[in-house]
Amino acid sequence: MRFSFIIPTRNRHDELAHTLHQLASYDPALLANAAEVIVADNASDAPVRVPSRLANAIPVHLIRLDHNAGAAARNTAAQRATGDWLVMLDDDSHPTAGDFAALAQTAPEDLAAIGAEILLPSGIHESGGLPEVIIGCACIIRRHAFLAVGGYDPSFEYYAEEYDLCAKLIAAGHRITHSRALRFEHRKVDSGRSFDRILARLVRNNGWVIARYAPDHLRDDALRAMVDRYRTIAHRERAQTGYNDGIDELTSTIDNQPRVPLSPEHWDRFTGLAACRAHLIPQIRQHSAKRIALVARGKGDDLIEQVIRESGAELVTDDHTADLRIAGSLSPGPMMDAARVHESKAAWSMAPEPLCSHAKSRTTM
Repeated sequence: MRFSFIIPTRNRHDELAHTLHQLASYDPALLANAAEVIVADNASDAPVRVPSRLANAIPVHLIRLDHNAGAAARNTAAQRATGDWLVMLDDDSHPTAGDFAALAQTAPEDLAAIGAEILLPSGIHESGGLPEVIIGCACIIRRHAFLAVGGYDPSFEYYAEEYDLCAKLIAAGHRITHSRALRFEHRKVDSGRSFDRILARLVRNNGWVIARYAPDHLRDDALRAMVDRYRTIAHRERAQTGYNDGIDELTSTIDNQPRVPLSPEHWDRFTGLAACRAHLIPQIRQHSAKRIALVARGKGDDLIEQVIRESGAELVTDDHTADLRIAGSLSPGPMMDAARVHESKAAWSMAPEPLCSHAKSRTTM
């Protein structure tokens, strides 16, 4: 078992140095004493410099690209990697806890990727992701599965590229899960980040994902829901320019997206609906809940509402009159924060222990 840390970077030399310093303090025994670091320099203005070996003896390799490939720089690094598992980092993220070797050794063969618990310096969790969609700065992926589906699509540049990747993995017969047995910190440095630019990419790229993978009878509704969600975010964050740019880019490119719809079963897994059904309906029945309130609404709250209706319970707006409070997000980080702060139940299964080989049909976190 061998692990390859993949770190794309561009013009953030101090952050990269800090991340390498953090990796140098990680116990190599938790990586089966078989690890390497591959830094992919996305054509930084001043070439990146790295040591040939970290203080814990993990070797470091540098690839300098002649252009900014965005997230797809990970593809080049993965092709040169020798690891069975790719540990995906950003130049401002690093692992803080977890036995990678133990987790990988217990992973069933059909499990292609494992997302970690990701904390920001403030102590709250990273947003994004779904039960079967990892966050690219803190996860491990089987190298052979990653390469077999083509890795990250370069046209996405960055943002939502993980959704495209995970849709391809699910379509290829793989599973994705999360485990709190791995913990990462994401410093989420602001340099080089424009929220208008981010929002434009989120609108365009999420639209591409839906255009490619949504089943025919769900495609239009999914696109409308996505557009509505980001319109609300744009208003809240005063990023109307970015939203408009994203809509313009999506409108001009959506007809060129390859149409490879997932089966309804695979789409339910991809959106998180399947995991929500599998966990939430038994939870509602266990508590004999008739009146349910959603707290801290976020990504996927419409699907959580759907599952509540399917259970036969009533959705109420006043959580003081509810029999049960449910965290209103399918993204792992916001769901965990809401469950803690609002003393609510999670919408899908979470477990802190390492994966077990017999748990093949269960999404865990």
